[in-house]
Amino acid sequence: MAKVFARKTRFSSNNAYLCGVKRIGLLSDTHAYWDDRYLQYFESCDEIWHAGDIGSTALADRLSAFRPLRAVVGNCDGGDLRLMFPEVLRWRCEEADVLMTHIGGYPGRYDFRIRQQLYARPPKLFICGHSHILKVQYDRTLGLLHINPGAAGLQGWHQVRTLVRFTVDGDAFRDLEVIEMAKDTLTD
Repeated sequence: MAKVFARKTRFSSNNAYLCGVKRIGLLSDTHAYWDDRYLQYFESCDEIWHAGDIGSTALADRLSAFRPLRAVVGNCDGGDLRLMFPEVLRWRCEEADVLMTHIGGYPGRYDFRIRQQLYARPPKLFICGHSHILKVQYDRTLGLLHINPGAAGLQGWHQVRTLVRFTVDGDAFRDLEVIEMAKDTLTD
């Protein structure tokens, strides 16, 4: 059984039918590895967001057949994926301005490729992948929430595969959950 770590807040994601509220499933660095549990853990989600290094069009197709998919390409993604998805994606989710890229760095140490865009017009939520390190951190300087969901695939040095679920409520983020799955077994 996978471990789910949740930070409970006053908002319940069971009220996702309310206007202005959306449940998100977030992952990164799958590197073409498919796990049927992605669908199980994202069952309650309205959309799936992938922060790059998808690895195959088949994986992207399976995710998008299940829920609407927003994704960016990563440094390991090839030709067909680069035709399907951009390197940087900016959009509004409910009332929140969201910016996603694969290589982004962390608060205080943003990657040079995205730093100028972040400082010129900070989003409410900044998402990146690449490091395979799960991190959720508020950037007080820019007034944004930074999320790196870690790595959901097998490739890389990480020992635990991770997924993130959260709720966008207007321009606020609530009910963030981290799902941990063992890397070396198909059943946790």
